[in-house]
Amino acid sequence: MRKILDQYIFAELLPPFFISLAALCFVMLTKELLRLVELLVSKGIGLIAVIKVFLHLLPSFLVLTLPIAGIIASITAFSRLSYDKELVAMRAVGLSLLRLSRPVLVFSCLVFGLTLVLSQWGQPWTSVSLKKLALNLLREELTLALDKGVFNEPVPHMVIFVSDSLQGDDVGSIFISDERNAAEARVIVAAQYTMLNDPGSNQIWIQLLNGTIHTKPYDIEQYQKVAFSSYNLPIPLDQTQYASLENRPSLASVLEKLDRSNWQDTAALRRLMEHYKDLAFPTAALVFGMLGVPVGIVSKRSGRMGGFAVGVMIIIVYYVMNILGEFFVTTLVLPPFAGAWLPNALFLAITIVLFYRVSQR
Repeated sequence: MRKILDQYIFAELLPPFFISLAALCFVMLTKELLRLVELLVSKGIGLIAVIKVFLHLLPSFLVLTLPIAGIIASITAFSRLSYDKELVAMRAVGLSLLRLSRPVLVFSCLVFGLTLVLSQWGQPWTSVSLKKLALNLLREELTLALDKGVFNEPVPHMVIFVSDSLQGDDVGSIFISDERNAAEARVIVAAQYTMLNDPGSNQIWIQLLNGTIHTKPYDIEQYQKVAFSSYNLPIPLDQTQYASLENRPSLASVLEKLDRSNWQDTAALRRLMEHYKDLAFPTAALVFGMLGVPVGIVSKRSGRMGGFAVGVMIIIVYYVMNILGEFFVTTLVLPPFAGAWLPNALFLAITIVLFYRVSQR
């Protein structure tokens, strides 16, 4: 009998969980999709490459949306059970609120485990902008992006201007000011250009046709002008936005940096707090799932949309507390561990108090 009841409550959690998870992921993907489409449409990237980008972005989105979907599911499920008096019937036969919450605990543990696994894989991409990530993932399929009619600076100390042309891409005059090597600064003007991508050599080439190279020496008497019919200008990928993304510093390196600064380096303190959050944030999914039980009972007339709204409000409060925690860490008021775990501790205390009060009804 109790096993059937556990299965019934667990099944109640699934529909609101997957619906809210899909809605939240759609909202987050839509926000980034506009920038991605702007990049991909202009560069003509294939469908496989687009799917590859989404697969790399999805773990980062799920790390954020899984805890929210978990609390929305528990709030919605117990709100309905309470509103339809099913919860009253269950407690009338001697089942405590803690016993009825066992399926939610199992469900929350599953969400916690999934969030923890995804955070270890998705974390390297979490703080990276979509455009830079997309370019890095598709570096073997893209050539250097040059907007026409404006001055581009694809790498430091190099400015490129491409004239507008009605004959398609890679056609039209081009102006290049190359000061990467200050001792050999030069200006290149060509009638036409073509972009060549060579991922094997980790370089991009600009093939220039029918142009001239003007040197920019400190002494005007050393000025030289060279005409060419074809000239290949290399641009190493490690100088561009296609460069490999830097890995997050290891915990040992962060601690070493803090020791050298006598624990006064705010950037290193923030990094250490991020390491602690690798476990703290997935643990929040466990706390939120259990918190949704008493909150759902209290807000039993809110319905599905009300449960969604209440869940989102709780998450907003949690994120505000995280921001405050980071502020207190960087101002040396709290240690990084306390700043990372304090929101979880407060919400755990609120969960215990609400459980006690609702059980006494």
